Amino acid sequence: MELALKAHVETLASDDFDGREPGTEGETKTLRYLARQWFDIGLEAGTNIPGSGWFAPVELVEREPVLSRASFLRGRKRVTLPADSVFVVTSGLRSLVQDAPLLFVGQAMAPTLSRAELAGRVAVMLDSLPDGTDPLRGSERAGRLLDAGALAVLTVLDDERGLEDVIARRRRAGYAVAGDRIGNEIEAFVSPTTTELLLAGTPYATLAKLRTDAASSAFVPYLLGAAGTFEATSRETRIKTHNLIGRLPGRNPGAGAVLVLAHWDHFGECAAAPAEDLICNGAIDNASGLAVVTETARALAKGRPLERDVYFLATTGEELGLLGAIAFAENPPIPLDRIVAAFNVDSTGLVPAGRPVGIVGKGMTPLDPLIGEVIRKTKRRLAPGDGANAYIRRQDSWVLMRHDVPTVMVSSSYGDMERIERFMEDTYHRPTDQAGAGIDYSGMADDVQLQVELVRAFADPKRYRVGQIPAPLPGTQKRNLTP
Repeated sequence: MELALKAHVETLASDDFDGREPGTEGETKTLRYLARQWFDIGLEAGTNIPGSGWFAPVELVEREPVLSRASFLRGRKRVTLPADSVFVVTSGLRSLVQDAPLLFVGQAMAPTLSRAELAGRVAVMLDSLPDGTDPLRGSERAGRLLDAGALAVLTVLDDERGLEDVIARRRRAGYAVAGDRIGNEIEAFVSPTTTELLLAGTPYATLAKLRTDAASSAFVPYLLGAAGTFEATSRETRIKTHNLIGRLPGRNPGAGAVLVLAHWDHFGECAAAPAEDLICNGAIDNASGLAVVTETARALAKGRPLERDVYFLATTGEELGLLGAIAFAENPPIPLDRIVAAFNVDSTGLVPAGRPVGIVGKGMTPLDPLIGEVIRKTKRRLAPGDGANAYIRRQDSWVLMRHDVPTVMVSSSYGDMERIERFMEDTYHRPTDQAGAGIDYSGMADDVQLQVELVRAFADPKRYRVGQIPAPLPGTQKRNLTP
């Protein structure tokens, strides 16, 4: 088992596969290798798409910012600001907002603002939040404002997130699945210093006053006595890529199906000369997951027939925003409500055999009781606490959960949060994530055994009957704001 896992990882994370970037020769080699392995194991093609067989086409849209422009008026007088002191980005090809009043909405922490308040206006929002607030909430707050009718959102940055940091991050290309609603939404960002210049001469002459007002329990949005014009454009490229889907038929497919998945993609060449190593090979992330899924399929195919069908999915575009999982959820080979349980495998092999098991998604699905039984049956221990849930939004499970498919990631690697965090800090998304660089194949073999027993348990209608799906998770409203 360990030798087979090692062979998969060394092949998929070799320089010959050039970092498994979607839409490249590296994708062709990756999918050809996996499809041959799955075919030899005895899986059937699972796409249900005539003429496609194993490969479900996914078309991605890449949008790269090109133009960013902003100007402001106080009354009829143009405000002079330093060049490039405001950064503007659009989710579409070209967006323009002209002379729209600026409405200060504070920290925009309320669940909604009325469309009447926001219509025809630019929402001005403070980036800073009270201590202990989830840092992911910034994009969610902007999204709520745009959904509620704001023409654009202008975020006033603070010392925690400078304008240079935002520009460096948001100038990178953004991605979406072709056909998804993308829109032409505008977000803009401004530094504290530039905000002071903008406010000078208005009744709200200092940023300190805005912050004081926003912190008040009696705060209500108000106009700032200024108007803004924002323009942004993007360059669009289409990328044709694929999900790989295989199926192990069950004796009673009408009883539903179990899904096992891992993403196949990585970043390709992610460094530039004069660096010696230019390729992000993605051995742990996620050649390891592909190896575990493949050997899980082999073990199940050799074993006794299962009642439920089992689907095996290798997704594209995970690193670009979970896009392959989104495409799968939008065009699944079977109705999503027939998938009784799904198990994602991502970044395994970080710990040796026999370590406690972590669950990403613990307490969020009806799967926990039977997962607990399986862990005990395999003589493993469940890691205490729910620290692994910190990674819930960062992997493909999140997409399926948003579509009410009970999905978790069960792995000993996520039972050791210290080791996971060290990997994220030292190796994750770097050329150093290579085969042989600290991968423990005994721990991966443990995860194969665990996945096999999980699938056997959930593929048995006598052991697992479909229960009540929990209420939708907070913050799961679907959005595609790019780049």
